[in-house]
This record gives sequence, structure tokens and C-alpha cells, in this order.
Amino acid sequence: MRVFTKGKILALCLTGMVFPIMGQSAEMTEGQQIYVTYCAECHGPEGKGDGPLASRLAPKPGNLVSAATATKTDEELLRVIANGIPRTAMRPWNKYLSDDELDHVLAFIRSLVHFRPPALTPPPPED
Repeated sequence: MRVFTKGKILALCLTGMVFPIMGQSAEMTEGQQIYVTYCAECHGPEGKGDGPLASRLAPKPGNLVSAATATKTDEELLRVIANGIPRTAMRPWNKYLSDDELDHVLAFIRSLVHFRPPALTPPPPED
């Protein structure tokens, strides 16, 4: 049984089951389930690299909500998820997950990032 004690995952994950948020697509729900099942133990429930196994890993798992990760393209992140990172605990998930499942978990990871660039201030009105 997995119970996470931080963030929005707590409300969504009870005994390893994920329940969709109102208005959440089936793909996002599937991505969330994959994340909870395979990723959260290392990357943590909120993607901060602070999962229960993180302290035992060297190098530490990546912070999926950091600015460095958030600015990577989907293709770059999918490549890491699919192919893993040599000499780390990040395994190649393309051996276990379909292309659609990889896309869905990427979409869920993107949903964890709450950074939004500030809106541009409009120029002052011309007189």
C-alpha cells in the first residue's frame, strides 16, 4: 500500500489507486497512475526528487519541477524517460511502457510544474 503525504497526490492516491480529477482526461489519469506506480518512489509525489528512495540514490533523482527541467522540450524529456540515464537509477522506460504511456506520463509530469512566466505588462496608452 502506498500513501503519499504531500501535495495533490494525497487526495488522488489511496492504496496505490488514482482517481481522476473532475475534468481530467483519461490520458492524464493514466499518466498520473504510471507516475505514482513507477516514478514517485524516486522523484517524489510532487516531482521534487524527494521520494522515499531518493536518499539512497547517487546521483539523486532529478527535480521534475525545477526551472532546468521545465525549460526542456517535450522531445528532450521523452528521450530521458524512454532511454533512461546511464550510470544512474533512471532506467529506460521504453522497455516497459508503450509510446502512448510515455506521452501520458510526460503530460502528467508537465502538470506538476506550476511555474508560469509573468504576464507582460502592456505598454502605456499613447496620448
